[in-house]
Amino acid sequence: MNSTVAQRSSPLVVLELLKPITWFPPMWALGCGVVSSGVSPGQRWPLIAAGVVLAGPMVCGTSQAVNDWYDRHVDAINEPERPIPSGRIPGSWGLYIAVIWTALSLLVATLLGTWGFLAAVVGLVLAWVYSAPPIRLKQNGWWGNAACGLCYEGLPWFTGAAVMSASSPDLRIVLIALLYSIGAHGIMTLNDFKSVEGDKRMGIDSLPVLLGVGNAARFACLVMAAPQAAVVALLLSWQRPFHAGAVGVLLVAQFFLMAHFLGSPRERAPWYNGTGISCYVVGMLVSAFALAAIRAA
Repeated sequence: MNSTVAQRSSPLVVLELLKPITWFPPMWALGCGVVSSGVSPGQRWPLIAAGVVLAGPMVCGTSQAVNDWYDRHVDAINEPERPIPSGRIPGSWGLYIAVIWTALSLLVATLLGTWGFLAAVVGLVLAWVYSAPPIRLKQNGWWGNAACGLCYEGLPWFTGAAVMSASSPDLRIVLIALLYSIGAHGIMTLNDFKSVEGDKRMGIDSLPVLLGVGNAARFACLVMAAPQAAVVALLLSWQRPFHAGAVGVLLVAQFFLMAHFLGSPRERAPWYNGTGISCYVVGMLVSAFALAAIRAA
């Protein structure tokens, strides 16, 4: 790499490509998995730290690099200031970084046992097929958002629980993690409102393109709310009324926030991401504590 390229592809630019702001959801979900296992951390702190690094900077970072490489043409329309379309990561270096980060992610995953490694493999496969042709799941908002929801919530939660128990997690843990993954399908739709014009021009069938902005916003709210209502019902059936009540209160708060969001979805999607989604992720942690209490009972 010549000096000009090296200067343009500085570590800070690479970090921008990997989008640290996107790492929080899978890292949080992994933490919820650790809590939900009900297992005392004991001497497992190094494994927990490795899992957090794997979920956020590694696997999620890989997905961002892969996505930006294969989205460089649509990004040139919607967000031309991004590292690849702006030329700050030149040539094929966006692809090289994605491949290198995939290999490093697999290396870190070997530290987490069989189930943790397998979950990482599934996450990395989804990261590539989400963005890369010929499958390119993101071409369709139904499949693409489902893959993202699973990678951001379900798989990290499963990984955290698997690392703690050194085995496949309890089925109740898997069920709650799956429900929050389904809810994340709606969260992913929030990110599509900013790029409707570019998606239409590039033939990407995001839900705002397929359903229209208003219908997509209402569907996203339904998909976020319904799984949480199911979580409340399950926690009640598992004799955890306090935890169920807390998740229910957080859900009611989201209803009020959703009403404001639906008044102007495109403009208020970032606002809802910072308010309603905060209630969503707090509910995840409450549910994780409920699962831990069930296992301890």
